[in-house]
Amino acid sequence: MTTAAPQAIAATKALEAVMRDDRGRLMAALISRLRDWELAEEVLQEAALSAVSHWGRAGPPSSPQGWLLKVALRKAIDRMRGGAREAKKAAAMAVLAKAEAEEMEAAHIPDERLSLIVTCCHPALEQKSQVALTLRTVCGLTTTDIARVFLDSEPAMGQRLSRAKAKIAKARIPFAVPGPEAWEDRLNAVLTTVYLIFTTGYTAGPDEPRDLCAEAIFLARLLADLRPAEAEIEGALALLLLTDSRRAARIGPDGATLPPAAQDRRLWDAPALAEGRALLDQALARRAPGPFQIKAAIAACQMADPGPDWPQIAALYTRLYIHEPTPVIALNHAVALAEAGYVTEALARLHPLDAALQAYQPYHAARAALLARAGRHDDSRVAYDRAIAMAGSLNDALFLSKGRDALPR
Repeated sequence: MTTAAPQAIAATKALEAVMRDDRGRLMAALISRLRDWELAEEVLQEAALSAVSHWGRAGPPSSPQGWLLKVALRKAIDRMRGGAREAKKAAAMAVLAKAEAEEMEAAHIPDERLSLIVTCCHPALEQKSQVALTLRTVCGLTTTDIARVFLDSEPAMGQRLSRAKAKIAKARIPFAVPGPEAWEDRLNAVLTTVYLIFTTGYTAGPDEPRDLCAEAIFLARLLADLRPAEAEIEGALALLLLTDSRRAARIGPDGATLPPAAQDRRLWDAPALAEGRALLDQALARRAPGPFQIKAAIAACQMADPGPDWPQIAALYTRLYIHEPTPVIALNHAVALAEAGYVTEALARLHPLDAALQAYQPYHAARAALLARAGRHDDSRVAYDRAIAMAGSLNDALFLSKGRDALPR
Protein backbone atom coordinates (compact mmCIF):
# COMPACT_ATOMS: atom_id res chain seq x y z
CA MET A 1 0.00 0.00 0.00
CA THR A 2 1.39 3.44 -0.93
CA THR A 3 1.70 6.23 1.65
CA ALA A 4 -1.02 8.12 -0.23
CA ALA A 5 -3.63 5.45 0.52
CA PRO A 6 -3.63 5.79 4.35
CA GLN A 7 -3.66 9.58 3.96
CA ALA A 8 -6.69 9.40 1.67
CA ILE A 9 -8.48 7.10 4.13
CA ALA A 10 -7.71 9.47 7.01
CA ALA A 11 -8.98 12.42 4.95
CA THR A 12 -12.21 10.62 4.12
CA LYS A 13 -12.81 9.70 7.77
CA ALA A 14 -12.11 13.28 8.88
CA LEU A 15 -14.55 14.65 6.30
CA GLU A 16 -17.24 12.16 7.27
CA ALA A 17 -16.85 13.12 10.94
CA VAL A 18 -17.13 16.85 10.20
CA MET A 19 -20.15 16.44 7.94
CA ARG A 20 -21.82 14.21 10.50
CA ASP A 21 -21.12 16.34 13.58
CA ASP A 22 -20.91 19.89 12.22
CA ARG A 23 -23.02 20.01 9.06
CA GLY A 24 -25.83 21.86 10.83
CA ARG A 25 -23.44 24.45 12.22
CA LEU A 26 -21.79 24.97 8.80
CA MET A 27 -25.17 25.26 7.07
CA ALA A 28 -26.30 27.83 9.64
CA ALA A 29 -23.12 29.87 9.11
CA LEU A 30 -23.53 29.75 5.32
CA ILE A 31 -27.24 30.56 5.27
CA SER A 32 -26.72 33.52 7.62
CA ARG A 33 -24.23 34.98 5.12
CA LEU A 34 -25.73 33.92 1.78
CA ARG A 35 -29.46 34.18 2.66
CA ASP A 36 -29.96 31.44 0.07
CA TRP A 37 -30.71 27.89 1.26
CA GLU A 38 -30.14 26.17 -2.07
CA LEU A 39 -26.85 27.99 -2.69
CA ALA A 40 -25.62 27.22 0.84
CA GLU A 41 -26.33 23.53 0.39
CA GLU A 42 -24.71 23.42 -3.05
CA VAL A 43 -21.49 25.23 -2.11
CA LEU A 44 -21.07 23.16 1.06
CA GLN A 45 -21.37 20.00 -1.03
CA GLU A 46 -18.83 21.38 -3.51
CA ALA A 47 -16.46 22.25 -0.66
CA ALA A 48 -16.80 18.70 0.67
CA LEU A 49 -15.88 17.31 -2.76
CA SER A 50 -12.84 19.61 -2.84
CA ALA A 51 -11.84 18.39 0.62
CA VAL A 52 -11.66 14.79 -0.62
CA SER A 53 -9.01 15.83 -3.12
CA HIS A 54 -7.07 18.39 -1.09
CA TRP A 55 -7.09 16.57 2.24
CA GLY A 56 -6.18 13.34 0.50
CA ARG A 57 -2.95 14.95 -0.73
CA ALA A 58 -2.00 17.24 2.15
CA GLY A 59 -3.91 15.70 5.06
CA PRO A 60 -6.80 17.23 7.00
CA PRO A 61 -6.25 20.87 8.07
CA SER A 62 -5.99 21.95 11.69
CA SER A 63 -9.55 23.30 11.49
CA PRO A 64 -11.59 21.16 9.04
CA GLN A 65 -14.76 23.16 9.80
CA GLY A 66 -13.04 26.48 9.09
CA TRP A 67 -11.53 25.10 5.88
CA LEU A 68 -14.91 23.91 4.61
CA LEU A 69 -16.62 27.20 5.43
CA LYS A 70 -13.89 29.26 3.79
CA VAL A 71 -13.89 27.16 0.60
CA ALA A 72 -17.71 27.17 0.47
CA LEU A 73 -17.76 30.97 0.71
CA ARG A 74 -15.13 31.21 -2.02
CA LYS A 75 -17.27 29.05 -4.28
CA ALA A 76 -20.29 31.25 -3.53
CA ILE A 77 -18.23 34.31 -4.56
CA ASP A 78 -17.27 32.58 -7.80
CA ARG A 79 -20.94 31.96 -8.58
CA MET A 80 -21.92 35.57 -7.86
CA ARG A 81 -19.04 37.11 -9.79
CA GLY A 82 -20.72 36.65 -13.15
CA GLY A 83 -23.82 38.59 -12.14
CA ALA A 84 -22.48 41.08 -9.65
CA ARG A 85 -23.43 44.23 -11.56
CA GLU A 86 -26.26 45.16 -9.29
CA ALA A 87 -25.29 47.19 -6.23
CA LYS A 88 -27.03 44.70 -3.95
CA LYS A 89 -25.06 41.78 -5.28
CA ALA A 90 -21.85 43.78 -5.19
CA ALA A 91 -22.43 44.61 -1.53
CA ALA A 92 -23.17 40.94 -0.79
CA MET A 93 -19.95 39.94 -2.52
CA ALA A 94 -17.99 42.44 -0.45
CA VAL A 95 -19.35 40.89 2.75
CA LEU A 96 -18.56 37.39 1.49
CA ALA A 97 -15.09 38.40 0.39
CA LYS A 98 -14.34 39.81 3.84
CA ALA A 99 -15.63 36.64 5.54
CA GLU A 100 -13.73 34.44 3.10
CA ALA A 101 -10.48 36.33 3.75
CA GLU A 102 -10.69 35.84 7.50
CA GLU A 103 -8.86 32.96 9.13
CA MET A 104 -11.62 30.67 10.31
CA GLU A 105 -11.04 28.28 13.15
CA ALA A 106 -13.86 26.08 14.43
CA ALA A 107 -14.00 28.03 17.70
CA HIS A 108 -14.47 31.31 15.80
CA ILE A 109 -17.40 30.17 13.65
CA PRO A 110 -20.55 31.67 15.23
CA ASP A 111 -23.01 28.97 16.23
CA GLU A 112 -26.20 30.09 14.52
CA ARG A 113 -28.00 26.76 14.60
CA LEU A 114 -30.75 28.10 16.84
CA SER A 115 -31.67 30.62 14.14
CA LEU A 116 -31.57 27.79 11.59
CA ILE A 117 -33.89 25.55 13.63
CA VAL A 118 -36.32 28.39 14.33
CA THR A 119 -36.39 29.28 10.61
CA CYS A 120 -37.03 25.64 9.63
CA CYS A 121 -40.00 25.62 12.02
CA HIS A 122 -41.57 28.90 10.89
CA PRO A 123 -45.40 28.77 11.08
CA ALA A 124 -45.61 29.77 7.39
CA LEU A 125 -44.49 26.20 6.59
CA GLU A 126 -46.79 23.25 7.09
CA GLN A 127 -45.79 20.85 9.85
CA LYS A 128 -44.55 18.06 7.57
CA SER A 129 -42.29 20.52 5.78
CA GLN A 130 -40.97 21.83 9.10
CA VAL A 131 -39.98 18.32 10.16
CA ALA A 132 -38.49 17.44 6.77
CA LEU A 133 -36.49 20.66 6.51
CA THR A 134 -35.13 20.27 10.06
CA LEU A 135 -34.06 16.70 9.35
CA ARG A 136 -32.37 17.74 6.10
CA THR A 137 -30.68 20.96 7.16
CA VAL A 138 -29.86 20.51 10.85
CA CYS A 139 -29.51 16.73 11.15
CA GLY A 140 -28.08 16.15 7.68
CA LEU A 141 -30.42 13.32 6.63
CA THR A 142 -30.52 12.73 2.89
CA THR A 143 -33.66 13.30 0.87
CA THR A 144 -33.85 9.52 0.44
CA ASP A 145 -33.76 9.02 4.23
CA ILE A 146 -36.50 11.59 4.81
CA ALA A 147 -38.69 10.19 2.04
CA ARG A 148 -38.49 6.76 3.65
CA VAL A 149 -39.49 8.19 7.04
CA PHE A 150 -42.64 9.73 5.53
CA LEU A 151 -43.30 6.83 3.12
CA ASP A 152 -43.01 9.32 0.25
CA SER A 153 -41.18 8.96 -3.05
CA GLU A 154 -37.77 10.61 -3.25
CA PRO A 155 -38.85 13.05 -6.02
CA ALA A 156 -41.94 14.07 -4.03
CA MET A 157 -39.85 14.73 -0.91
CA GLY A 158 -37.27 16.63 -2.98
CA GLN A 159 -40.03 18.86 -4.31
CA ARG A 160 -41.40 19.41 -0.79
CA LEU A 161 -37.99 20.49 0.48
CA SER A 162 -37.46 22.79 -2.52
CA ARG A 163 -40.88 24.40 -2.02
CA ALA A 164 -40.16 24.97 1.66
CA LYS A 165 -36.85 26.71 0.90
CA ALA A 166 -38.47 28.77 -1.85
CA LYS A 167 -41.28 29.83 0.49
CA ILE A 168 -38.75 31.00 3.07
CA ALA A 169 -37.01 33.09 0.39
CA LYS A 170 -40.20 34.48 -1.16
CA ALA A 171 -41.78 35.39 2.17
CA ARG A 172 -38.46 36.86 3.32
CA ILE A 173 -38.66 34.91 6.54
CA PRO A 174 -35.88 36.31 8.74
CA PHE A 175 -32.99 34.08 9.69
CA ALA A 176 -33.12 35.06 13.35
CA VAL A 177 -34.43 34.11 16.76
CA PRO A 178 -37.67 36.06 17.39
CA GLY A 179 -38.00 38.58 20.19
CA PRO A 180 -39.66 37.91 23.57
CA GLU A 181 -43.12 38.78 22.25
CA ALA A 182 -43.04 35.93 19.68
CA TRP A 183 -40.58 33.52 21.26
CA GLU A 184 -43.08 31.43 23.23
CA ASP A 185 -45.18 30.59 20.15
CA ARG A 186 -42.14 29.86 18.01
CA LEU A 187 -40.53 27.75 20.74
CA ASN A 188 -43.63 25.57 20.92
CA ALA A 189 -43.46 25.03 17.13
CA VAL A 190 -39.77 24.10 17.38
CA LEU A 191 -40.32 21.67 20.26
CA THR A 192 -43.36 20.16 18.53
CA THR A 193 -41.20 19.50 15.45
CA VAL A 194 -38.50 17.86 17.58
CA TYR A 195 -41.14 15.74 19.33
CA LEU A 196 -42.65 14.66 16.00
CA ILE A 197 -39.19 13.57 14.84
CA PHE A 198 -38.89 11.52 18.04
CA THR A 199 -42.32 9.88 17.80
CA THR A 200 -41.73 9.06 14.13
CA GLY A 201 -38.56 7.22 15.13
CA TYR A 202 -40.19 5.59 18.15
CA THR A 203 -42.94 4.04 16.05
CA ALA A 204 -40.64 3.14 13.13
CA GLY A 205 -38.99 0.28 15.03
CA PRO A 206 -35.44 -1.10 14.90
CA ASP A 207 -35.36 -1.53 11.11
CA GLU A 208 -35.13 2.22 10.44
CA PRO A 209 -31.47 2.84 9.39
CA ARG A 210 -31.36 6.33 10.94
CA ASP A 211 -32.19 6.50 14.64
CA LEU A 212 -34.65 9.39 14.63
CA CYS A 213 -35.09 9.16 18.39
CA ALA A 214 -31.38 9.88 18.78
CA GLU A 215 -31.64 12.73 16.23
CA ALA A 216 -34.50 14.29 18.22
CA ILE A 217 -32.63 13.96 21.52
CA PHE A 218 -29.59 15.56 19.84
CA LEU A 219 -31.76 18.50 18.72
CA ALA A 220 -33.28 18.89 22.18
CA ARG A 221 -29.83 18.87 23.79
CA LEU A 222 -28.65 21.40 21.21
CA LEU A 223 -31.59 23.68 22.04
CA ALA A 224 -30.82 23.33 25.76
CA ASP A 225 -27.20 24.33 25.11
CA LEU A 226 -28.11 27.24 22.84
CA ARG A 227 -30.94 28.49 25.04
CA PRO A 228 -30.05 27.51 28.64
CA ALA A 229 -32.41 27.86 31.61
CA GLU A 230 -35.50 27.56 29.36
CA ALA A 231 -38.00 25.45 31.31
CA GLU A 232 -39.96 24.18 28.29
CA ILE A 233 -36.79 23.03 26.51
CA GLU A 234 -35.72 21.18 29.66
CA GLY A 235 -39.20 19.68 29.89
CA ALA A 236 -39.11 18.53 26.26
CA LEU A 237 -35.69 16.93 26.69
CA ALA A 238 -36.92 15.24 29.88
CA LEU A 239 -39.95 13.90 28.00
CA LEU A 240 -37.77 12.42 25.24
CA LEU A 241 -35.32 10.84 27.69
CA LEU A 242 -38.06 9.35 29.88
CA THR A 243 -39.87 7.88 26.88
CA ASP A 244 -36.66 6.65 25.23
CA SER A 245 -35.54 4.96 28.46
CA ARG A 246 -38.41 2.45 27.99
CA ARG A 247 -37.57 1.60 24.40
CA ALA A 248 -35.95 -1.77 25.10
CA ALA A 249 -38.97 -2.88 27.17
CA ARG A 250 -41.85 -1.75 24.96
CA ILE A 251 -42.14 -5.07 23.07
CA GLY A 252 -42.83 -8.26 25.05
CA PRO A 253 -41.30 -11.71 24.41
CA ASP A 254 -44.32 -12.67 22.27
CA GLY A 255 -43.92 -9.59 20.04
CA ALA A 256 -46.85 -7.63 21.48
CA THR A 257 -46.57 -3.97 22.47
CA LEU A 258 -46.50 -3.47 26.23
CA PRO A 259 -47.74 -0.38 28.09
CA PRO A 260 -45.37 1.00 30.77
CA ALA A 261 -47.28 -0.72 33.60
CA ALA A 262 -46.67 -4.15 32.04
CA GLN A 263 -43.03 -3.64 31.05
CA ASP A 264 -40.02 -5.33 32.62
CA ARG A 265 -38.48 -2.44 34.53
CA ARG A 266 -35.10 -4.15 34.54
CA LEU A 267 -34.90 -3.30 30.82
CA TRP A 268 -35.38 0.43 31.34
CA ASP A 269 -32.33 2.59 30.70
CA ALA A 270 -31.48 3.73 34.25
CA PRO A 271 -29.10 6.62 33.33
CA ALA A 272 -31.59 8.09 30.81
CA LEU A 273 -34.42 7.69 33.34
CA ALA A 274 -32.41 9.43 36.07
CA GLU A 275 -31.38 12.27 33.74
CA GLY A 276 -34.96 12.74 32.56
CA ARG A 277 -36.29 12.95 36.12
CA ALA A 278 -33.55 15.38 37.15
CA LEU A 279 -34.26 17.62 34.14
CA LEU A 280 -37.97 17.59 34.91
CA ASP A 281 -37.33 18.62 38.53
CA GLN A 282 -35.04 21.39 37.28
CA ALA A 283 -37.65 22.64 34.81
CA LEU A 284 -40.50 22.60 37.33
CA ALA A 285 -38.37 24.51 39.83
CA ARG A 286 -38.29 27.46 37.40
CA ARG A 287 -42.06 27.90 37.95
CA ALA A 288 -42.80 28.60 34.29
CA PRO A 289 -45.17 25.71 33.48
CA GLY A 290 -45.84 24.71 29.89
CA PRO A 291 -47.23 21.77 27.91
CA PHE A 292 -43.95 19.89 27.46
CA GLN A 293 -43.22 20.00 31.17
CA ILE A 294 -46.69 18.60 31.83
CA LYS A 295 -46.18 15.83 29.25
CA ALA A 296 -42.84 14.98 30.88
CA ALA A 297 -44.55 14.86 34.28
CA ILE A 298 -47.16 12.48 32.85
CA ALA A 299 -44.37 10.25 31.50
CA ALA A 300 -42.70 10.28 34.92
CA CYS A 301 -45.99 9.36 36.64
CA GLN A 302 -46.43 6.46 34.22
CA MET A 303 -43.06 5.15 35.42
CA ALA A 304 -43.73 5.70 39.12
CA ASP A 305 -42.88 2.96 41.60
CA PRO A 306 -44.53 0.48 42.02
CA GLY A 307 -46.90 1.43 39.18
CA PRO A 308 -48.47 4.36 37.30
CA ASP A 309 -50.01 7.10 39.45
CA TRP A 310 -53.28 7.33 37.52
CA PRO A 311 -55.08 9.93 39.70
CA GLN A 312 -52.10 12.25 39.28
CA ILE A 313 -51.93 11.51 35.54
CA ALA A 314 -55.63 12.38 35.20
CA ALA A 315 -55.05 15.66 37.05
CA LEU A 316 -52.09 16.48 34.79
CA TYR A 317 -54.19 15.89 31.66
CA THR A 318 -56.71 18.39 33.04
CA ARG A 319 -53.88 20.95 33.16
CA LEU A 320 -52.56 19.95 29.75
CA TYR A 321 -55.98 20.43 28.15
CA ILE A 322 -55.82 24.11 29.13
CA HIS A 323 -52.69 24.46 26.97
CA GLU A 324 -53.79 22.08 24.21
CA PRO A 325 -57.59 21.74 24.05
CA THR A 326 -57.56 18.97 21.43
CA PRO A 327 -59.64 15.79 21.05
CA VAL A 328 -56.49 13.66 21.50
CA ILE A 329 -55.72 15.22 24.90
CA ALA A 330 -59.38 14.74 25.89
CA LEU A 331 -59.10 11.07 24.88
CA ASN A 332 -55.96 10.56 26.96
CA HIS A 333 -57.66 12.24 29.90
CA ALA A 334 -60.60 9.83 29.60
CA VAL A 335 -58.23 6.83 29.56
CA ALA A 336 -56.47 8.12 32.69
CA LEU A 337 -59.84 8.56 34.44
CA ALA A 338 -60.77 4.97 33.58
CA GLU A 339 -57.45 3.69 34.92
CA ALA A 340 -58.09 5.68 38.09
CA GLY A 341 -61.41 3.84 38.51
CA TYR A 342 -63.91 6.22 36.89
CA VAL A 343 -64.94 4.00 33.97
CA THR A 344 -68.50 5.35 33.58
CA GLU A 345 -67.32 8.95 33.49
CA ALA A 346 -64.53 8.03 31.06
CA LEU A 347 -66.97 6.41 28.63
CA ALA A 348 -69.24 9.45 28.83
CA ARG A 349 -66.28 11.63 27.84
CA LEU A 350 -65.55 9.47 24.79
CA HIS A 351 -68.92 10.00 23.11
CA PRO A 352 -68.38 13.69 22.17
CA LEU A 353 -65.04 12.72 20.58
CA ASP A 354 -66.49 10.10 18.26
CA ALA A 355 -66.84 12.25 15.14
CA ALA A 356 -63.47 13.97 15.50
CA LEU A 357 -61.46 10.80 16.14
CA GLN A 358 -63.03 8.24 13.78
CA ALA A 359 -59.81 8.07 11.76
CA TYR A 360 -57.57 7.98 14.86
CA GLN A 361 -56.62 4.39 15.68
CA PRO A 362 -55.86 4.91 19.41
CA TYR A 363 -59.43 6.17 19.89
CA HIS A 364 -60.87 2.79 18.87
CA ALA A 365 -58.26 0.94 20.97
CA ALA A 366 -59.14 3.03 24.04
CA ARG A 367 -62.86 2.66 23.43
CA ALA A 368 -62.50 -1.12 23.16
CA ALA A 369 -60.67 -1.33 26.50
CA LEU A 370 -63.17 0.95 28.27
CA LEU A 371 -66.19 -0.93 26.91
CA ALA A 372 -64.64 -4.17 28.13
CA ARG A 373 -64.22 -2.69 31.62
CA ALA A 374 -67.85 -1.62 31.57
CA GLY A 375 -68.95 -5.18 30.73
CA ARG A 376 -70.16 -4.28 27.20
CA HIS A 377 -68.27 -7.14 25.62
CA ASP A 378 -70.01 -7.28 22.24
CA ASP A 379 -69.47 -3.56 21.67
CA SER A 380 -65.89 -3.95 22.88
CA ARG A 381 -65.23 -6.74 20.36
CA VAL A 382 -66.44 -4.54 17.50
CA ALA A 383 -64.18 -1.70 18.66
CA TYR A 384 -61.23 -4.07 19.00
CA ASP A 385 -61.77 -5.30 15.43
CA ARG A 386 -61.72 -1.72 14.18
CA ALA A 387 -58.59 -0.86 16.16
CA ILE A 388 -56.76 -4.00 15.00
CA ALA A 389 -57.60 -3.25 11.36
CA MET A 390 -56.15 0.25 11.76
CA ALA A 391 -53.07 -0.74 13.81
CA GLY A 392 -49.83 0.79 12.58
CA SER A 393 -47.65 -2.20 13.44
CA LEU A 394 -47.89 -5.95 13.98
CA ASN A 395 -46.79 -5.40 17.59
CA ASP A 396 -49.78 -3.13 18.28
CA ALA A 397 -52.14 -5.48 16.45
CA LEU A 398 -50.94 -8.41 18.55
CA PHE A 399 -51.44 -6.45 21.78
CA LEU A 400 -55.00 -5.57 20.78
CA SER A 401 -55.74 -9.12 19.62
CA LYS A 402 -54.82 -10.38 23.09
CA GLY A 403 -57.28 -7.91 24.62
CA ARG A 404 -60.04 -9.01 22.25
CA ASP A 405 -59.36 -12.70 22.82
CA ALA A 406 -59.61 -12.19 26.58
CA LEU A 407 -63.23 -11.04 26.29
CA PRO A 408 -65.85 -13.53 27.60
CA ARG A 409 -67.72 -15.33 24.83
